[in-house]
Amino acid sequence: MTIETTSTNRAHGGTQGVYRHASAATGTPMTFSVFVPDHAPGARLPVLWYLSGLTCTHANVTEKGEYRAACARHGVIFVAPDTSPRGEDVPDAADEYDFGQGAGFYLDATQDPWAKNYRMRSYIERELPELVAAHFPADMARQSITGHSMGGHGALTIGLRNPDRFRAISAFAPIVAPGEVPWGEKALGRYLGGDRAAWREYDAVALIEDRFAKAGGRHPHLLVDQGTADDFLVEQLRTHRLAEACQAAGIDATIRLQAGYDHSYYFISTFMAEHVEWHARWLG
Repeated sequence: MTIETTSTNRAHGGTQGVYRHASAATGTPMTFSVFVPDHAPGARLPVLWYLSGLTCTHANVTEKGEYRAACARHGVIFVAPDTSPRGEDVPDAADEYDFGQGAGFYLDATQDPWAKNYRMRSYIERELPELVAAHFPADMARQSITGHSMGGHGALTIGLRNPDRFRAISAFAPIVAPGEVPWGEKALGRYLGGDRAAWREYDAVALIEDRFAKAGGRHPHLLVDQGTADDFLVEQLRTHRLAEACQAAGIDATIRLQAGYDHSYYFISTFMAEHVEWHARWLG
């Protein structure tokens, strides 16, 4: 449960840090960033998790996400993990940007050679929260989760699987039905094998169908922003499938199509403060 501090910087009345630790879940060193607003001694602050997309690390949102002012204003800790295990001994698909290192899809792989290290579900759901709770002034009874693209997929699936842990879920341009699109079929098939029933744990639309529509459960707070000029919208993201699933399950989700915005951090940074404020309302 020890961590190494890589860097700290003052920003917006808080501290932006980058940290490194040896992960038991992935069997590799892992790097993550945490922004902690200034607070009264002894205070515990709510936590907003941010999961990044394909090819990204913790650094993309840390450097371009423009979340710190809003987090400082609302007193919210912001945690940004990496997207996959990394290292010379970690299996990779070096010529494939959408698979291997940088493309962990927030799942626990079951197929060789990926199963040994690609355990991002366990890392995000169990190991890293324990580390954050031990080293930062985090109120782990007040957590929310958000993410972008592949990380939006991660935020949706992790949030939906853990409705008692995460008070609210949001996403920027998420992959909502990976079992139906090329990115997801490639990743889920190779990480998990050919049994599509096993894929449903990592598919937001399928989770809503299985755990909410059929069982009558609810996750009351869901927000999605999607740019209409996103090159991946039609083939890979298919936001309408999430809207259909939520409507069928009776989930009152807010799904906003933002005219003219693409898939980049220009889009994310534009709406990030709104997402932080929205989460802060539910975090209390």
